Amino acid sequence: MTKTSKPGRPRTAGRTATTGRTDRAARPQEAGAVTGAGISRQLFIQATQALGAVLAFEYPADAVLSRHFRDNRELGHRDRGFIAEAVYGVLRRLRWLRRLAGAEATPRMLLLAWFARGEGWPMRNFEGLVSATESDWLASVKAADAGEMSLAERVDLPDWLAERLLQQMDEAELVALAHGLNRPAPLDLRVNLLKADRDAVLAQLQAGGVAAEPGRLSPQAIRLAAKPALQKHPLFLDGSFEVQDEGSQLLGLLVQPRRGELVVDFCAGAGGKTLQLGALMRSTGRLYAFDVSDKRLAKLKPRMARAGLSNVHPVLIAHEADAKVKRLAGKADRVLVDAPCTGLGTLRRNPDLKWRQSPAAVEEMVAKQGAILAAAARLVRPGGRLVYATCSLLAEENDAIVDAFLAAHPGFAQLSAQDILDKQGVVVATGERLRLMPHVHDTDGFFAAVMERRAEA
Repeated sequence: MTKTSKPGRPRTAGRTATTGRTDRAARPQEAGAVTGAGISRQLFIQATQALGAVLAFEYPADAVLSRHFRDNRELGHRDRGFIAEAVYGVLRRLRWLRRLAGAEATPRMLLLAWFARGEGWPMRNFEGLVSATESDWLASVKAADAGEMSLAERVDLPDWLAERLLQQMDEAELVALAHGLNRPAPLDLRVNLLKADRDAVLAQLQAGGVAAEPGRLSPQAIRLAAKPALQKHPLFLDGSFEVQDEGSQLLGLLVQPRRGELVVDFCAGAGGKTLQLGALMRSTGRLYAFDVSDKRLAKLKPRMARAGLSNVHPVLIAHEADAKVKRLAGKADRVLVDAPCTGLGTLRRNPDLKWRQSPAAVEEMVAKQGAILAAAARLVRPGGRLVYATCSLLAEENDAIVDAFLAAHPGFAQLSAQDILDKQGVVVATGERLRLMPHVHDTDGFFAAVMERRAEA
């Protein structure tokens, strides 16, 4: 049950409260070597080195950046933010930049092209950063026409992914989706209802100078206008809120756990949704958090303590058929399967995924997803609820998995996600199955289906 990066978990690389958004100009590091944009040659070199390491696509971009920042501890908060935003800007528009800068463009050339065309820097901003020869080349890049591009190039997606998405939507919707995916994600918080209510947290944040507003979809969500550093904020330290994408919060509302129930988060990871479920249960009953990674479960434990939860039981398992799983067969009131997936719904936060995933990876995920869902279903008691969810955009990982499961398991019936959310006051047009799209709902891309095990005679 290896998971991809899930939205809402505290991450590095300038995309969450841990790093934050910066001004266009980062703090100079070299006296006398500052450009018109207010950055130094040394900082630009750091950004180029980080981008080069990321473009190897051997590891997730956020992990590469985190390592770069650990190895260069002299970088300040704003410097790290500048580097992260530059790297993610290039990753989002990589195909377009290669059309402008050349298919064999180096990381330095791609970075220069990004600032010239993506950020719209005037030529004076590059003084002190580029040689006379580079300046002439850069001027040509600023004036260049990308020419006639394929649809996949225009939407900055690999050919195979654009082709698959076109089987699910028309060209106009694909273009709109791509524009949504190529925007940085906002920062959402989930209020811990065990410790606070949303209005009180919102008021305290605003009183402290943090621009924030209630989420449009989740009654537990707060959306911030910027990305301030919040790890030392008193409300974070006392467990009043966690970072979690607003769309992700709707998955917990679909599970809809009640006080005193036995609930299983089958692929818990670091536990963002586990914490939400525990709060919805008012820290009563038993909530099992299964995962195959002890490192991820270790990260859950301090978060549980901060959230004030005493009903969560992290359980390390070897695989979906582990004996620890089988012991709960037929006993669970609610089971959430936040399945491992390609993570393509999170491209606003993880743009490197579109270049790192492949058709072969999709096939591998589909096989895992079917096996995990079947194993998790065995835990559900008669009359209990099973929720299957992914942060993928692909039908193969979503509808196809659920359709195959329902065909093979006549003891389960589908429930309407729309009805479940309507009854909780969530205003979102979704239909029988939850489908959240970045360009429509301004959340990460999510899919979820709700099923109920038929009561035995």
